[in-house]
This record gives sequence, C-alpha cells and structure tokens, in this order.
Amino acid sequence: GISELITVPGLINLDFADVRTIMSQGGAALMAVGRASGESRAVEASQQAISNRLLDITIDGARGVLFNITGGPDLSLFEVNEAASIIKQTAHPDVNLIFGAVIDENMGEDIRITVIATGFDQAEPRPRAARVARASFSEKVEFPVPAFDKDDLEIPAFLRRRD
Repeated sequence: GISELITVPGLINLDFADVRTIMSQGGAALMAVGRASGESRAVEASQQAISNRLLDITIDGARGVLFNITGGPDLSLFEVNEAASIIKQTAHPDVNLIFGAVIDENMGEDIRITVIATGFDQAEPRPRAARVARASFSEKVEFPVPAFDKDDLEIPAFLRRRD
C-alpha cells in the first residue's frame, strides 16, 4: 500500500513528504487500487481506482489526491497523463494532485493505479431539500423573570467583586 508508494523507486518518485502533504488536507480519506490491461488500460485502471462500485464511493470533491501508476516496460507518459486527466476531472477543481510512475518488469502488460484521496469533509455539501417542522399545538409558556439589582448592572463585575 502506502509503504510501496514510498519505497519503490520509479520514473517519477513519490516520497513520505508527498504522502504527508496529501494527508494534511484533512477530512475523510480513501485509498483504492485499479488494475487493467489492454488498449485503454490507463483509462480503465484509473476509473476502477477512483470509484468503488461495491461501496458506492468515489473521489468526488477530494481536495488532495496522490496516485501512483505502475506498469511494465511499455508504460508510456501518455498513459500517465491519461490517468491523471481522469482523476483530476473527478476531484475538486482546486485539487492538489501529486503523482508517481514506476516501471516493474513483473507487471507484464498490466497497469496498476493506487490512489489516496483526502479532504472530502472540506468539500461543500450538496444541497438537500429543506425540512420544516411544525408544532401541532400552541401553548403559552411563562418564565420567571430573574431577580437582579439594577445597580449591579451599572458597576462592572470586577469592581463589584473587589469591594
């Protein structure tokens, strides 16, 4: 997971400072992985990583996103750019996006994208229909008037206590 992002050297390296920067965005956090192969593998893997169909969670509104793309020797910067574009479109317009890219001979023709997204709680809430509560009865309630000396109001408390 996160330790692999930091420790594995790549074309574009991520380090602990990058993880700390994204995690400092605060709010809820999400970590997800997408994996795909084939002609549009970068698009498919990034879409898998940014949306979890089982939990119905996406990175919509995330203000901090860190992602790492790992692929075989045929991984291109065009594919890295494709993945970054999809992730950026889904996140908050002012997202802090940090990415890395790693070549792993063992990946073959697969691409794996690991995403860490944070800052969901800071996103503006979606509008909801307003609820109006109405009382079905009306009753007059009287509260006793507090007893106090008007002279006490004219003298500040710290002066009254001093005497």
